[in-house]
Amino acid sequence: MAYSDYRYFRFEFDSGVAFVTLDYPPINLLDEFLSPEFDRLGRELEADESVRVIVLQSAIPEFFMAHSGLGRVGAAPSTVSHTPSFRLTQLIGERFRNMPKVSIAKIEGRARGGGSEIALAMDMRFAALGKAIFGQPEVAIGLVPGGGSTQRLPLLMGRGRALEVLLGCDDIPADVAERYGYINRALPPDELTPFVERLARRIATFPPHAIAHAKAAVDSGVYGSLPEGLLVEAHESDLSVASDVARARIKDAMKAGAETFEGELDMRFLTNLSGPSSA
Repeated sequence: MAYSDYRYFRFEFDSGVAFVTLDYPPINLLDEFLSPEFDRLGRELEADESVRVIVLQSAIPEFFMAHSGLGRVGAAPSTVSHTPSFRLTQLIGERFRNMPKVSIAKIEGRARGGGSEIALAMDMRFAALGKAIFGQPEVAIGLVPGGGSTQRLPLLMGRGRALEVLLGCDDIPADVAERYGYINRALPPDELTPFVERLARRIATFPPHAIAHAKAAVDSGVYGSLPEGLLVEAHESDLSVASDVARARIKDAMKAGAETFEGELDMRFLTNLSGPSSA
């Protein structure tokens, strides 16, 4: 049976639109349990010819998707291969980008780190004013983002603003995200769902081959060197994970409230890490 045995996703299908709801309390953490299921989901949606548009949303009002699991990152090998290879989060994102159908992220809560990178890999992003929050906090922990943001953000908002997001490690509210190009639009919360559903259903009525060819044409111009850039990003991220500084700060972050519901709401622990800040 299609779309069976999923623990962290719920589905609704309507006239060519797949409404995919992420439900992994308390914060939709992109960890070693969610990531493989997300990868399987992408493969199944890609192969489903009845689906023409995908809307990814969250059942948890405060969180679209928190970030990648720090425990998994901290347990990674300290020796890095000289042969670059793609990260799983990159592969998940690239599958959605490359599939011949449209993906839309509807964001009503926090999308940070790997959650932000999953949203960035979607074809379009729409967010709720006053509720949606974006950010890439990795550098504050001593890490380099490894899910695509170092490559996608500069294309969307330019080098300077991308570095502001990646190095500032601060929360970006929906109105600023819209102004920077992080997302397509920021809408009042009561208008977000009707807008996204109307757009998704409208696109789903158009010929699938035209959607696929138009998307491929756009990507050929915008993302010509993206796979090479993602390999560089993945390698630099692996090198940062192998750092003793990063490992110490990961432990501090976990002790200070990382990956707890309350701690992830504002991530104040980022400014209170007691681990070393330099090698």
